[in-house]
Amino acid sequence: MKIAIVGAGIIGVTTAWELASDGHEVMVFERRGAAAEESSFANAGVVAPGYVTPWAAPGMRAKVLRSLLSTHGAVKLRWPLSRRDLGWMARWQRACQLESYLANRARMQRLAFYSRTRLHEITEARELSYERSDGYLVLLRSKREKKLVQAGLEVLRQAGSSFREVDADEARRIEPALSTDTALAGAIHLPDDEVANCRQFALLLKWEAEALGAQFHFNCDLAPLNRAAPTELRLASGSEGHRFDAVVVCAGVASAGLLRPLGLHIPLAPVYGHSISANIREPLNAPRSAVMDERYKVAISRLGLRVRVAGSAELGGSLDSMHPDALGTLYKVLHDWFPGAVTLQAGVQQWKGARPMLPDGPPIIGPSGVPGIWLNLGHGSSGWALSCGSARLLADLMGGRDPGIDLEGLGIERLLQH
Repeated sequence: MKIAIVGAGIIGVTTAWELASDGHEVMVFERRGAAAEESSFANAGVVAPGYVTPWAAPGMRAKVLRSLLSTHGAVKLRWPLSRRDLGWMARWQRACQLESYLANRARMQRLAFYSRTRLHEITEARELSYERSDGYLVLLRSKREKKLVQAGLEVLRQAGSSFREVDADEARRIEPALSTDTALAGAIHLPDDEVANCRQFALLLKWEAEALGAQFHFNCDLAPLNRAAPTELRLASGSEGHRFDAVVVCAGVASAGLLRPLGLHIPLAPVYGHSISANIREPLNAPRSAVMDERYKVAISRLGLRVRVAGSAELGGSLDSMHPDALGTLYKVLHDWFPGAVTLQAGVQQWKGARPMLPDGPPIIGPSGVPGIWLNLGHGSSGWALSCGSARLLADLMGGRDPGIDLEGLGIERLLQH
């Protein structure tokens, strides 16, 4: 088939690779000037399938309210809030019910474990190297946090994650550079989880896809799809239309606007995250892999010769404005655990990205209901962890094959039930 893919983030690139591997003629259209320039650009890089869970969970509303009142709270509302944001919040609240949460968590974790397997298959087959390291340590600052995390450990057990609870001394043996000046009650060690550079992987896989014949076209801002000819693509500035046998939409938050003329109303909203990346000053003072501060929901990752600190979840506001409080929390957590690890005087990259999130958690993968239009979108903050599995799953569906994974709840039918 002659297939167009809209979007060249980690989801679009992995989709292009899988479809090109299956022998399709693939063309990718991206509005930015290069691949992985938006949500995939400077994320935490953590691949931890057992921790891939919906934002919509029982008790989350109270947690969000507490967070809003805290200087270093993980979740913030920013002005202005659009009608889209308010509608998304209403759907998110409904999805916080226990029954919905359990179903959506199972869907996301099923896909996450499948995706990690596929990531490893691709990495080994193509011999890719992308600043990867093994192990993930969740840091618990207090006895109260150790108690509160027990429910999460039961989730990890049910998901089949390999983990162990360790005391502060063992945590510091695993990550010797952890500061002794910051209180540490214990940690959760996940040896099979990993951290790696998502953008670097995307660029390497793009080259691999191009070697198979896939074509990437950048600086292409496409017009919304046309109901009369859904698989015909045109530039927003006006151009001759190009017809395809199929179009796969994986354009992040922009997907909603592209699909609206087809009668598809996808409740996507940008939930913004921040990160800082800085060069390592003293390797012995830097993390070996990745740690997560459970209290502040901030990840600190070792990516080659740099350290990345990522966190926060903001609804509302805009991509252009970085809030000083969000960055302040990242610097605070970095200093708490790894003081002196990086050079902060120069060369620090500060980043804000829009995670394309659906209210209930899991992405939408598969046919849209409109002939020729396929969807691979709404991965939220888990795009890197879910990308390789989502792409393989979609390629199998498009090829009429059984993906070998339970697809329940990952199709567009889930949205139509609300």
